[in-house]
Order: sequence, then structure tokens, then C-alpha cells
Amino acid sequence: MTIRALALILLVSLTTVPTYPASVPEPERTAVVVYLKDRADLGRLPPEALPAHRRRVVEELRRVADRAQAPLLRAIEAERRRGAVTGVHRLWNVNAIALTATPDFAASMARRPEVASVVPDTTAFALATGTGRVTGATATTAPHAAAMVAAASQGVVPRTGTREIGARLAGVEANLAQSGAPSLWSLGLLGEGVVVASVDTGADVTHPDLAPRWRGGPGSWFDPYGEHATPFDASGHGTWTMGVMVGGDAGGTAIGVAPGARWIAAKAFDDGGVATTSGLHAIFQWLLDPDGDPATDDAPDVVNNSWTFAAKGCNLAFEPDLAALRAIGVLPVFAAGNGGPYASSSYSPSNNPSAFSAGVVNGSDVILSMSSRGPSACGGRTGVFPDVVAPGKDTWTSDLYGMWTSATGTSMAAPHVSGLLALVLSGRPGLTAAQQAAAVTTGARDLGVPGPDNTYGKGRLDALATWNALP
Repeated sequence: MTIRALALILLVSLTTVPTYPASVPEPERTAVVVYLKDRADLGRLPPEALPAHRRRVVEELRRVADRAQAPLLRAIEAERRRGAVTGVHRLWNVNAIALTATPDFAASMARRPEVASVVPDTTAFALATGTGRVTGATATTAPHAAAMVAAASQGVVPRTGTREIGARLAGVEANLAQSGAPSLWSLGLLGEGVVVASVDTGADVTHPDLAPRWRGGPGSWFDPYGEHATPFDASGHGTWTMGVMVGGDAGGTAIGVAPGARWIAAKAFDDGGVATTSGLHAIFQWLLDPDGDPATDDAPDVVNNSWTFAAKGCNLAFEPDLAALRAIGVLPVFAAGNGGPYASSSYSPSNNPSAFSAGVVNGSDVILSMSSRGPSACGGRTGVFPDVVAPGKDTWTSDLYGMWTSATGTSMAAPHVSGLLALVLSGRPGLTAAQQAAAVTTGARDLGVPGPDNTYGKGRLDALATWNALP
């Protein structure tokens, strides 16, 4: 199934829309995000142990936003009473306010001295999977052989792609063997004590490979569109990526890189397949402080993003969000995008300076044609794009309704990187985002032309070499 971007406008209303007499038309309003000029200087915060530092970062972001937004919020409240404004949502992580406003009031906000910009609350986002949804097994017919028999009886033949018979008989999917994850399992590194977050379409919390690994409790699920109070996935995409990160072996073979880790999830796309700028900002804010209490150390250790802007090029709208994640020790992992095979085919946010991007190779370490290439449209700290590549061709993973599927694309590559980080952090908690990135790139197996390049980046991730590259 080809994943395509859909586009609608989200109007989240936190207040009651005024009632107008029949003779008075309701004012025209548009959804916007207002960015203020002040920025928290997180680099000046003193180094501390990770839980204390995470709290300090959240408190500083809140402090700057509270101070900067106060005058504008008073003006917004006055306009709300007049009916010119609805749906006000504060975004302290990027010092912004999302709302729907009349064109006149939006223009007046743009003229205020404390405001940097007023931009439309866009919906131009897409998932980063090339193909998927070839249904395999039910939870009660878990092994691959039974899955193929069941699927064939329905006229569906699952693709085996590059999955190797030897790896399958050994109980480990070929993509996991290719990444080197079992070499860290043998050292006792399974991801225990690590929380992985997925920013995707959600996740099927009832799936036998995922249900035991959901963290649960407050701050373990976030839906900015208010459609579901508990984990849910309308399309299956988030369930695919989650399975690669933390899935178990309920289907007869191990499918997840870090089966000992726990997961939380945020629903980046509504049930219609639409994501908004304000919704994504709200998700990144939630990741910094899931339960809303900075004193609780409940932020995830790893964040996977298998989505992009729909159009290629450089867009830095989410760079402040990603920089804040790095400040609390989280490396934001992104699918590089499926815009290949030509050069300069990168997408944002994967090409943002604070992102860590993953392209996709097949089981023979050959780049897939679809994998986006560099140079990055945004430049960046590494000099090449993507940062690394990872397996993602015909990846066997969890699917909706307790089933399994084969999926292909950079969406499947990124979770291999995120899962590897979970393994590493289970043995070396407290690593900075920069240390995590350096270990993965240093340990990557060079492919293509010698040295870093704009097809394979620093090379294909290698779990054991990454572990050995730690400072």
C-alpha cells in the first residue's frame, strides 16, 4: 500500500464559539501559529545529572514563554470575548501560541514588537513508508509458515523479500541480524529501563508483540486531536514502526531491536491521515514533560519519527523542538524520506541540524532507489545526508488486529536506529544526544564510495561497533 499525505485543517477549540444573531454572519477565521521572538538559552544551563537537567530545561522553557506571552495573551483574551478568536493553545516549548483568528487580528498580532511571525497552521506532512500491508498471521497462528498458509487461503501471498531462511530458523528476523542487535542481546542489553517514544499514527496497544511493553499510566499516550483517550492506530503505520523498535516474538520470530524497552506514543496524524503544525508542536512539548509535572522524570529516552514534510527542501519549523529534545539527552531520530534516487532529495525535519536521519538499504546492504539522498537542503552538522542507513526492505513487523506484515521504506529504517539507541542506553544511561549520535556514526559500516557520502551517509548501522565506539 502506498502511503500518501492527506490534507485537512484542524480547528481545535478550547472555548465556546459565540452565538450570533441570524442576521450577523460569523466572522471568517483561519488557523495560525504565532511565534514570539524570545528564546530560552538552554546552552547556559549548568550540567547536571539527567533527571535534574531535564527538569531544569522544562522549567526554563516555561519561564521564558510565560514572561514573553503574557501581554499577547491579554490581547488574545480580549479578542476572544469579541468573537474574533477561538481555540487558543499555548506552546511553551517553542514560545508560540496556536489559535484561530480573524484575518484582521492575525495581521495585528504580526505587527506586535514581541512577535517574530504569524504563519498558517499547515497540514503539509506525510508518512515515510514506501510500501506495506501485506498481511501475514493472526495472533493464534503466529509462526511464519502458518501465517503464509492462512494468507494464501485468502488469496494473499505475503512477500518474504530478503528475509533469510537461516535467520528465521534461528528465531530472529533477518533485518535484526543485519543490524547486529543479537550481538548486544548476548551481552545482556535488551533495552530494559529505557522508554522509547513513537511520533507516528499511533500504535495498536492490543497487539501481542506490543501490549506487554506499553508503559501505561499517565503520560504514556498523547492525541493532540482529541480522538482517542488510549493508544489507537487508524492506518497501521505506527504499529509497524513500533514493532521494529520494541516488538517481541509472539509471531514466532523476534521482530524488535529492543524487546526489553517500554514504549509510549503520540498520534501525529488524525484518523483521516492529517497532521498539523500545531499538533506536532504540541507532541514535542508533551515529550519533554508527558504528565505535565516537571518533577516527574517521565520523558522518553528515545524518540522515533517516521514522517516528513510532504515537499522536499529545507523547513526549520521544528528545529527548536528538536533542539529542546537534544537538550534533555534525547536524539531525535527521523526517517530520511522516500524521495530518491536523485541527489538533493532530502526532506525536513530529517535534514534539520538537530535531527538524526536514516536512509534505507536492502538485506544485501544496497541502497534502495527510494531512499532520499543528500546533500541536505538545510546544511547540517555532519556534512552528509543521511546520517546513516539501516535495513528497511520487506521488514517483517507487527500490524493491526494482532497480525503481522511486511513493510518497506525509510520509515522502517529509522526504528532500527531508535531500537539500537534503546539497547545502548540500557547499558549506558545518561549519554548525551551528541554522544549517542557519535557512537552510531562511528560504529557504522562504511558502504558505497570510501568514506561518508550522500547516499549511505556514514554507513549502515552496526550494533556491536556502536557499543564499542562509546566514550
